[in-house]
Amino acid sequence: MPSSIMNTSGYMSLLNTSVVLCLGITLQNINSGISTKRRTDNVNINLVCDYNGNAIYCVDGSGAQIWKYRQDGSYPNGLCTDSCGVLISKQDDLKNPRCICFNPNHFENESSGLFIHQEVMASSKPIQCGPCQEGKIQTKADIWCNNCDEGLCSTCSGHHKRSKLSRHHKTIDIKIHKPSIHVIKTVCDKHYQQLNLYCTGHLMPCCDECISTSHSKCTGIKSLAGVVEKTKIEKCKESLDTDIRSTLDILNKMVKNKSGNIKREEQQYESIKETIAIFREKINNHLDHLEEKLCHEIDTILNQEKSKMSNLTTEIEEKKGKLNEIKDQLNAVTTKSSKLHSFLEVHQIEQQVHQCQRFVEDLEDDDRAKELEIKLKHNEEIDEILCKLESLESLGEVIVDKIEIAEENRGTSIRRGAQVESGEQSNINDMTMNIETKIDLEININNIIFDMICLMDGRVIIVQDNGKVNLLTPDGKLEKQFTIPGEARSVTQINQDTIAITYPNERTIKMFNMEKETVTKVIKLDKICWGLSFSNNSFAVGLDKNEIRIIDLEGNTLKSIQVQSESTLEFIVHCNDRVIYSDHEDGAVYCVDESGTHIWKYKQDLSFPAGLCTDSYGNIFVADYVSNRIIVISKDGKDSKVLINEKDGPKNPWCICFKHNESSGFIFDGLCTYLAKFNVSCR
Repeated sequence: MPSSIMNTSGYMSLLNTSVVLCLGITLQNINSGISTKRRTDNVNINLVCDYNGNAIYCVDGSGAQIWKYRQDGSYPNGLCTDSCGVLISKQDDLKNPRCICFNPNHFENESSGLFIHQEVMASSKPIQCGPCQEGKIQTKADIWCNNCDEGLCSTCSGHHKRSKLSRHHKTIDIKIHKPSIHVIKTVCDKHYQQLNLYCTGHLMPCCDECISTSHSKCTGIKSLAGVVEKTKIEKCKESLDTDIRSTLDILNKMVKNKSGNIKREEQQYESIKETIAIFREKINNHLDHLEEKLCHEIDTILNQEKSKMSNLTTEIEEKKGKLNEIKDQLNAVTTKSSKLHSFLEVHQIEQQVHQCQRFVEDLEDDDRAKELEIKLKHNEEIDEILCKLESLESLGEVIVDKIEIAEENRGTSIRRGAQVESGEQSNINDMTMNIETKIDLEININNIIFDMICLMDGRVIIVQDNGKVNLLTPDGKLEKQFTIPGEARSVTQINQDTIAITYPNERTIKMFNMEKETVTKVIKLDKICWGLSFSNNSFAVGLDKNEIRIIDLEGNTLKSIQVQSESTLEFIVHCNDRVIYSDHEDGAVYCVDESGTHIWKYKQDLSFPAGLCTDSYGNIFVADYVSNRIIVISKDGKDSKVLINEKDGPKNPWCICFKHNESSGFIFDGLCTYLAKFNVSCR
């Protein structure tokens, strides 16, 4: 008898039932004879499925056939018996059953312990009627209500259809309802209360306890049901899918870049060896030792850098796999589920996508992700001291230059906000701005302050014309002061540690690493440079009064936008392929695209527009210096509203900036006396 035939008697003595057999083999040397005799005595028997022969065999321990059951058109795969020995091999209402077994814990009524595995995934536990379960009654559901997010039996379904509150609910047959494969929580993880509110400031669902403890100062709290109703799930899915593909594209490019970098390093390594060989021809045997020492140093550094980049590549591949899994989860979001269910599911997916986006953002600060070059710093004294070789200790120093990578579309992830939010754009007519606190400055105000920005981590940069760059904490306290030679003008942030500042008199843009406190790069321009803004891995810089130039991080000109401004282009905002600038002499704010096409001009109610910034919706906030007001202009330039006037605002506001992805920020007054911290809310 083939060894793959399973003996059932041992299982019957242990579990009071036989187990699943799913052999699918063709038996040989089995005695002929057909019988449908039922075996109830506890003897040593074997039950076998013959898939190819469309038959089930019962044989004794010696291999003799006891009976055979065959039915054309059937393909037995799995079988078991109940405690009485009755053979079960098929369930009529199932599609393509593969395996079958009984739960040994159900002795009184074993049929309730039947479990069946199908080729097509099926739920082993039928969905129960929700209202009946509330009444401690177990009733199988026939209908699924997407609005109530629960099953209904035929009786409760009738009541459900007649009720005024639920007669218009969307219901489907329970057989076509597909439960989500992901666990979507509708209760607060912290307080275990139902999520029924939504904070528009933090863009997150909340429970009542969350509002009272963590969001008590937040404005714009809305009903979660209302936000869900306005949210376009399909649009959010499309946006998230775009984010996933964009992030994957960035990671793929970085992997390709690292592979090329390794090859270039190897070429550079060979080049250095050739240089060493040239040195070796000019000197005596003493250089043999120095050559070996330098080559060893190069090999060590090369191996170290290759190891670092290989580790980074492995991490990136893991993130790519994670993003592909998230993408599969996103594609699995079904529109047949309740809107709340889909909303929360997409929200959870969004958080995972943001984690991957933060990984990409963090790579900008990771030395492993930077472009590496291995160079040999030539010892210029070699030619002069060939006669003194005995005192020579080194041929050169191996240097690894780490160059910032100008990765395309990197900016799309740096300033990415939440995708799952209210489907409507912010209405500026519903906006209010409150001055929360006024912070006395701890810096020397004898010098003029030209510009201010909020960094990604919430800290603030204030630039003075004497070259002082002041780094403030998120609450406006002086943290550090940098000294950069020259008369600074406008500042923008490139990444977590690097800012860029214009120096009009020098006609340069200086990139400054705040962590290392060093100027890392200087871009020289052919005109006087004023305002500066960074977006999509490129600068928009105001040159004199007539040109806004888009340049890359190397200073190469990408586009030149010709404008006619009556004042110098001091305040510029570059975002979403548009450039917005203020002309205080003309008393107007302009918006142009990168091709130079005029989009809109706003002049109403403005007297001396100075500093500019935008919120997450693209609305423009203007510090109107002379009128002592803060004015918001809609993204399309058609509407405006005065948020702060002379009575309750700072005198002569000069600069304004928002905290990253928040509804709060700072206003700096032109008298150089204090910062005003503000908060924007919508009714």
